[in-house]
Amino acid sequence: MSKAFLVLSDGLVFEGDAFGAEGEAIGEVVFNTSMSGYQEILTDPSYKGQIVTMTYTQIGNYGINPEDNESIGGCKVEGFVVKESFSHWSNWRCNQSINDYLSQNSIVAIQGIDTRALTAHLRTTGSMMGIISTQVAKGDNVAIKRLYQRIKEHGGLGGIDLVRGVTAKESYQWNERLWSRGNDIRPSETHPRVVVYDFGVKLNILRSLVSVGFDVTVVPAKMSADAVLELSPDAILLSNGPGDPEAVSYAVENVRRLLGKKPIFGICLGHQILGLALGGRTYKLKFGHHGANHPVKDLQTGRVEITSQNHNYCVDIDSINRRKNQVEQTHVNLYDGTIEGMRHVEFPVFSVQYHPEAGPGPEDSRYLFKRFKELVQHG
Repeated sequence: MSKAFLVLSDGLVFEGDAFGAEGEAIGEVVFNTSMSGYQEILTDPSYKGQIVTMTYTQIGNYGINPEDNESIGGCKVEGFVVKESFSHWSNWRCNQSINDYLSQNSIVAIQGIDTRALTAHLRTTGSMMGIISTQVAKGDNVAIKRLYQRIKEHGGLGGIDLVRGVTAKESYQWNERLWSRGNDIRPSETHPRVVVYDFGVKLNILRSLVSVGFDVTVVPAKMSADAVLELSPDAILLSNGPGDPEAVSYAVENVRRLLGKKPIFGICLGHQILGLALGGRTYKLKFGHHGANHPVKDLQTGRVEITSQNHNYCVDIDSINRRKNQVEQTHVNLYDGTIEGMRHVEFPVFSVQYHPEAGPGPEDSRYLFKRFKELVQHG
């Protein structure tokens, strides 16, 4: 097994073993606290531009299967970091190992490092740029310095439009439901039409919409507000996606023009874009929220949900309401007190920072898709 190195922008170096593809990968290093769901994480478009570290120690023990991808077109992460990968799996659904899957998708990965130490470092210093390389020999300090210099010359992900690399190139219909033995849709039900702005949409969002009875059309991130309205939708969903929301200025402008014209539901990046469209601002969190175990409190009911999360930015709700009370906060993160949801006081518009569709993660928040449909049908 060949050696691999992870070099961070602050000069910290981790030595481990290579797996997946050979080569070098640069990205923002973040950590995910989920104990399962690595395939969904690898294929989540929200991770575009990032090197993902799994804090759980054994990764790959149930292999890879064709059904669990969360995007069309395979892996979206830039690189992958684990404590231990398994080349032998145990799952009747899988058809290949994680090593083969990463190799086929050209994802450079490293194993055999202390991922808990790396996570503790990122929690202390914050997320930072890093590089994984399988092209450096053990003891080659000159090559390590070269890697460090490459990172220092990288400007980071702030201000970069990562959405354009993961959005759909053209519109399409989506008909697949969530995998279930039952059927939540009665034959006599109407099927309101929802247009989904694809900023890097996870497939479980689309499945969830179909499962509660929506007719789903997915459109590219740059489609104009006028073109969306020409589709005669009953509602609009703003999807998740990667990177800095302020870099997606065209989406902010389109959403601003749609406010008050159709019911809108925003998820993750869609929530942030909505906040900007309402005149607010966003800010970057120290190390972001990535995992499937974040407690979120519904401020209206007092109910606490365990949620799946994947974001580096947060909406400043006070900046939206500075001149006029347009929105009210609906959810709060119990880890750090950050905003996790809001709704407009006048328009049929609401959003959440977390992922109610899960994939991976708990399903505590899936009711929000039914709430969205009820909002569309009954106002």
